[in-house]
Amino acid sequence: MAEEDFNSKIIAAVEEKTRWYDTVELPKIQENYRLHLTCVRNLFSALVKKSLIHEDPYKKDKKISNIVPPENTEFNDNERTLTMGIRLSDYESMIDFICNYMKFSVDSMNMAKIKQLVELNNSFTWSNLSPNSARPNTKGLAILLSELRAGAPQITLSLIKDVTYQSTQALNAINDSLKQLADFLRESYKVEVRKTIFMNPKFNRNAAYDTVGTIVTEIKRLFPVLMEKRPLATDLITEIAEEEVGNNKEQRQSALLAKLQVETKENKKKEETIDVHAILLEAVRCLGSSCELYNTVLDKVENNHEVLQSEHNSFGDRLKKFFRKVFNLPEPQVDYTITLTDQKTQNTHKETIHFTEFIQSLAKRAKYYNSFSVRNTPGYSKLASQSDDSLLEFLNRQIIDNNKLLALLTALDDYFKNTAQPLNRGKIKGIKMELTSLKNVIVKTNQHRADYASIVEEQEQMKKLGLTENK
Repeated sequence: MAEEDFNSKIIAAVEEKTRWYDTVELPKIQENYRLHLTCVRNLFSALVKKSLIHEDPYKKDKKISNIVPPENTEFNDNERTLTMGIRLSDYESMIDFICNYMKFSVDSMNMAKIKQLVELNNSFTWSNLSPNSARPNTKGLAILLSELRAGAPQITLSLIKDVTYQSTQALNAINDSLKQLADFLRESYKVEVRKTIFMNPKFNRNAAYDTVGTIVTEIKRLFPVLMEKRPLATDLITEIAEEEVGNNKEQRQSALLAKLQVETKENKKKEETIDVHAILLEAVRCLGSSCELYNTVLDKVENNHEVLQSEHNSFGDRLKKFFRKVFNLPEPQVDYTITLTDQKTQNTHKETIHFTEFIQSLAKRAKYYNSFSVRNTPGYSKLASQSDDSLLEFLNRQIIDNNKLLALLTALDDYFKNTAQPLNRGKIKGIKMELTSLKNVIVKTNQHRADYASIVEEQEQMKKLGLTENK
């Protein structure tokens, strides 16, 4: 039957589009949020350094469980420093929550969450930060940026320009994707109805397939029984009926299948259109975006270290601390012996981490990556001025170092969880989620590097075959 053929096509199309969202589009949204988070933190730091805002003293006490935009009510000019400090801090925390704790998959998304994300994205009008804005947060941020620009060095002016531009681009891309996702979720809902009700033996096909009204009536009859956990969307049920027996059902079906096709970009084959240096710089920027993840890991690892050290509180331990304080002696070095597992052979070996040195190197790495996480900063410009060979060598070294560091952090995470006393295990903060995100960043950085190598190799082959001019 024709309707059964269309149902099978539309179900397959939605399943394919779901896979595309989970593997391509939603990770892209998450990456844009990470870019925006880096921008916000750089801007926040610059404003704090110039004392234009104050950090929220209660930031760490605030627990986030849902996506809520910062307050956007009016405030007096003499309250700007405190109020904008709190609101920017709340906004940064919320973006951090989205980047590091929210699951990006079609199954975990719904209309309510999309609405929350869009409302949060609109907390500040990054594309038009005007002191005349009717929106209090946008107006407040615009005034702060005007004060930050006053007498600022070129590096700060470049930072402001880049942060506002990158944030505008990132949030525009996110909002466009969320709008398309909302439309797709409507079609996904309709497919769920088709799969659950149309394919159920209780569905009276002979009685239903008469008019639009009879299909709607039959779906509504079975909906409370077969789809009791889902809300009844009458408008979408009517759309399904129109697609099945409406006067223009063929046009509707064709348009719907076309809309659900996964978009694929044609590979550009012309050598002159490919900027291989830009590919390496994209790998550099991708690597730099890991700075926020490393900062989060750093905070959690230091917390876990403090939990373990708090367990050494015997009389002897207190006496040693007393004498160190009296004679101004340095704290003893803390070493952790962790177990590393070779992923290929599954062989294990012990390694000792000198904690203070390890933490310092981790902080240094996060700071260094932050220096080139945003375009037009001195750190990024310095790398951009290097040759392709130098950048490739830099990326090779960083990818190797990061993979080793991820192995150490994984083992250290297990050590903290297994070593803490039972009463303290609830205080240990796991870093598995951050490590997964870091691994994804390294994989993506490596992919850019591989793309560069592939294109350069292809170009060399073309030259050897005499299909392009040697330059």
